[in-house]
Amino acid sequence: MARDAGRFALPPFVLASNILIWISAVIVMGIVSYFISLNDRYVSGHLIYEEVISVLTVAFFLLSFILGTYPGYILLFNIIFSYLWLVSVVFTAEDWSSDYASALDHTVEAFSFIAFFFLLFNVLYDWHFGFRGGVRTTSAV
Repeated sequence: MARDAGRFALPPFVLASNILIWISAVIVMGIVSYFISLNDRYVSGHLIYEEVISVLTVAFFLLSFILGTYPGYILLFNIIFSYLWLVSVVFTAEDWSSDYASALDHTVEAFSFIAFFFLLFNVLYDWHFGFRGGVRTTSAV
């Protein structure tokens, strides 16, 4: 099945996934920035990592709305960011999975997982679409 708008628009599920990833990154970036602003003397390395990953995702993931229109070109981008978010999920689970953590800590943990999960979905979709022949390279005539 060939996509008519394949070169001009993202499939609806991938578009929704990209939007959810970007929104999750914005939420994580805002909360982690707030945590960093509370303590100006010492900031843990895990907080800095989570801030950098969320800022990079917010900045560079806007490219996925453009690059995502060309199947296969965004796969490496999604793989790299899915691994970065996986490490962020591990760091947040290590730091804030206790009963003493606040609601904001658990919010960062949840939205980090949401970003990772939908990035993994994008990787699987792009992998499947690239190898299963979503785009025909030869003519049927």
